Amino acid sequence: MATVAEQMVKTLVEAGVKRIYGIVGDSLNGIIDAIRREGSIEWIHVRHEEVAAFAAGADAHVTGELAVCAGSCGPGNLHLMNGLYDCHRNGVPVVAIAAQIPTAEIGSGYFQETHPESLFKDCSYSCHLVSTPAQMPRALETAITHAIGQQGVAVIVIPGDVALQRAEDFGTVNYQKPIRSLVCPSEADLSRLAEMLNEARRVTLFCGAGCASARAEVFNLAEKLKAPIVHALRGKEYLEYDNPYDVGLTGFIGFSSGYYAMEGCDLLLMLGTDFPYRQFYPTGAKIVQIDVRAEKLGNRVPLKMGLAGDIKTTVSALLPRLKDKTGRTFLDQAVHHYQAARADLDDLAVGHAGHKSTHPQYMTKVLSEAAADDAVFTCDVGTPTVWAARYVKMTGKRRLIGSFNHGSMANALPQAIGVQAAFPRRQVISMSGDGGFTMLMGDILTLVQMELPVKVVVFNNSKLGFVDLEQKVTGFLPAAVDLKNPNFAKLATSIGILGVRIDDPADLMEGVSEVLSHSGPALLDVVTNPLELSMPPKLQLDQAYGFGLWMMKAVLSGRGSEVLQVAKTNIFR
Repeated sequence: MATVAEQMVKTLVEAGVKRIYGIVGDSLNGIIDAIRREGSIEWIHVRHEEVAAFAAGADAHVTGELAVCAGSCGPGNLHLMNGLYDCHRNGVPVVAIAAQIPTAEIGSGYFQETHPESLFKDCSYSCHLVSTPAQMPRALETAITHAIGQQGVAVIVIPGDVALQRAEDFGTVNYQKPIRSLVCPSEADLSRLAEMLNEARRVTLFCGAGCASARAEVFNLAEKLKAPIVHALRGKEYLEYDNPYDVGLTGFIGFSSGYYAMEGCDLLLMLGTDFPYRQFYPTGAKIVQIDVRAEKLGNRVPLKMGLAGDIKTTVSALLPRLKDKTGRTFLDQAVHHYQAARADLDDLAVGHAGHKSTHPQYMTKVLSEAAADDAVFTCDVGTPTVWAARYVKMTGKRRLIGSFNHGSMANALPQAIGVQAAFPRRQVISMSGDGGFTMLMGDILTLVQMELPVKVVVFNNSKLGFVDLEQKVTGFLPAAVDLKNPNFAKLATSIGILGVRIDDPADLMEGVSEVLSHSGPALLDVVTNPLELSMPPKLQLDQAYGFGLWMMKAVLSGRGSEVLQVAKTNIFR
């Protein structure tokens, strides 16, 4: 008779799970042994459970399939939490196995006791404690169904002793994964929306990750409406490439052209995005939002109309109701604005031989040009995300993953681990900030142990760069943002990974080529300019005031040379 752990593993196999990310522990021993003996699931042994959750989320993102992570009781599964928040907010299907202390000890204040069934509720759609063998099959199947059906996290909490008990005989495991339904608004609502779009003179489409499978439909919509397409960051990998309607991003890391295309329209149509920054929405336009999740509608700004529907089905049903607009003036102006903004950004991506540091824009551009046509990029939160958004070129085969909704530091390397585990022969590049990399740096050892050929590129500016900028634009003198870093290339070499350090921009192309062509894991440590500014496309009055206040304080405190260097770096080149 099978144990509960064996029954659990068999169900996961039936659900299509190929990998489980985690760290072993006594409360997980029964499950680990069942995985070992079953043989179909690979255990990805990481060094920190937070990495396990981030990796599982990236695995689910690039494969579109269910991924699993696990943590032993107490601190072990608590470490999963930050990564699971990211998975949940990214809308990827992940099941977390949270092991628990012995059943008889629950509620006694036992060693390592926590209450995961309560702790994980805010970052999951389903979180259930399995107290008896009879509960496990339904609890696990419910977790898988919620994760896949609702596209998010589900948690199953199981004490180690229950996992070792004899399973109830429910016959052969034959779990059937749910098939997600297509969702479309009513005929009346589609007709009303079509009437609004037909009457509007200047329509802008604002598109996010919800457009992932609707690229052709969105382009047909843009052509009918002669509408520019602004994409949110999570829409970049799906909509940016070969797009004659594209006018770039908006928001703090976007382009001025994206902001002006939204501000200049009289109707903004939001498609599959829950873009959070209200200050970048237009002030004088009607706003309509379509999203498969009804709870997202009107979450940011007041709507003229909100429709629940998946983008592909809804736009397909909408298109026959629309009249072909003939005037292209607004679209052409927006595209021209984008071309000028794009040219300005490209002018900043230059290298200067003999300098002591490399401009991060130039570094990212070189990396993008040298990378494989189907490379997967992960980027840390902060300035690596800014440079990835502006300079990593999408091709239709490339992917770009980050903590774009949750905004957690240290996501890039863990997510690269998950992608590389799913696609061992695909080029995976982690664009890591020095702050993010060092936060979970221990898992560079996972690249060696699991033989994952991830290429880690470290933006080494010895600073928490985005926080430094935030302090400056709010008028503060930067404090507690400087980092005393090692030579990361030597560190990599010491653990058996190819390490290359770039101090002179003249050596960058050769270094990038060496790292990307290496057959195993490799690390490129690039000393980048710490004074580079990544300003938003719309500078708020209070930000301009704050930035001026910082410059005045810096001069008065004897740090005028820093102000001069910032000016030279960002203005006089």
